[in-house]
Amino acid sequence: MHWTWLRFEALGVDNLYDALQLRSRVFVLEQGPYLDADGLDRQSWHLLGRNPQGTLVSYLRIVDPGLKFDEPSIGRVVTSPDTRGGGSGRALMTEGLAGCARLWPGRAIRISAQAHLERFYGSLGFVRVGPPYGEDGIPHVQMLRSTR
Repeated sequence: MHWTWLRFEALGVDNLYDALQLRSRVFVLEQGPYLDADGLDRQSWHLLGRNPQGTLVSYLRIVDPGLKFDEPSIGRVVTSPDTRGGGSGRALMTEGLAGCARLWPGRAIRISAQAHLERFYGSLGFVRVGPPYGEDGIPHVQMLRSTR
């Protein structure tokens, strides 16, 4: 996997298009309609994972601290349906956590996780903090990963 970290203004039209296409494929077509472009992309880091052929197959964003939560927040975590089950989600999150550690050393990380993925995120050190809630018609839980 080839990883690229970019701020919004450095994405360029091709990377932006690829990211929005992958996000729409999963978040809008698979999971149901909602407004994906929520106004936070401009204040975020974007992690793009491309396979050896150059196709975008993994993506996440990290919203700067103080915008969504007090902590940096990983979100819009998505892998292509074609690559699921082979460890691409874990590789994506591992790279995302490493990026957070470089950008904000010693800071906790907060996520709004789909409830059915709580065990996956728990295996990466996140702990649920609070009751389940609905977000865009999908059950979610807020999770926090303390500094290690």
